[in-house]
Amino acid sequence: MPIDIKSPREIEAMRAAGAMAAETLLLVGEKIRAGMTTEEINHLVHEDTVRRGAKPAPLNYRGFPKSVCTSVNHVVCHGIPDKKTVLRDGDIVNVDVTTIHQGFHGDTSATFYIGVPSPEGRKVTEVARQALEIGIAQVKEGGRIGDIGAAIQEYVEAQGCSVVRDFVGHGIGRKFHEDPQVKHYGRRGTGERMKAGMTFTIEPMVNVGHWEVVVDPKDKWTVTTADGSLSAQFEHTILVTKTGPEVLTKRLKPLRMSENVVAVFA
Repeated sequence: MPIDIKSPREIEAMRAAGAMAAETLLLVGEKIRAGMTTEEINHLVHEDTVRRGAKPAPLNYRGFPKSVCTSVNHVVCHGIPDKKTVLRDGDIVNVDVTTIHQGFHGDTSATFYIGVPSPEGRKVTEVARQALEIGIAQVKEGGRIGDIGAAIQEYVEAQGCSVVRDFVGHGIGRKFHEDPQVKHYGRRGTGERMKAGMTFTIEPMVNVGHWEVVVDPKDKWTVTTADGSLSAQFEHTILVTKTGPEVLTKRLKPLRMSENVVAVFA
């Protein structure tokens, strides 16, 4: 299908949705703590999204039962919040927020530290955070989508980690997922050319071990690392402009990743 080029009016609507998602994720950073259940995160995200006059995009999307994805430790993505999963000191947890406002989507995520992470937990999280920044830096009109993935893969593998290949970034707008696919691996000079007005997510999922993953056969959603290793992810919604990337889910203040760690960029 042809890639949707957003009009100025549509871009403004996406800025609004992206800002709301960013604010909700900031709130998660302020509230998340050891002893909290992932269901409590779901409640927090749902209530904050609705309070803003928006809707949580994950809820009932293709049958997903909750308003946010919470992926703890070896869960790569699409973790389903519940009352049984209690966050404990040393955990890392990705919280993936997608907001629908006036028909447009804003999609962003971050991995948080619960208390003091293990050396492996800190490493994979920081590699994922930097990988997103490196990917965003590749966005420019006339460049190739493949340049994003190649830059991310080169960096992540140089750090001794791996990039998940089964799940990728995606176009976004009126639809949650649309063209183009944005792989976080690959070769430079491949893929569609980026044009001003394109909007898509960049969301590298980085594993300590191998890149292979497994989808839970029971719930059909929860994705874990095949080897049980830790995984981390960061995500932003990006607009291609004539002068480079605009981060539509950029936060207006630093994200609090834990009580003692504030992320300047992610």
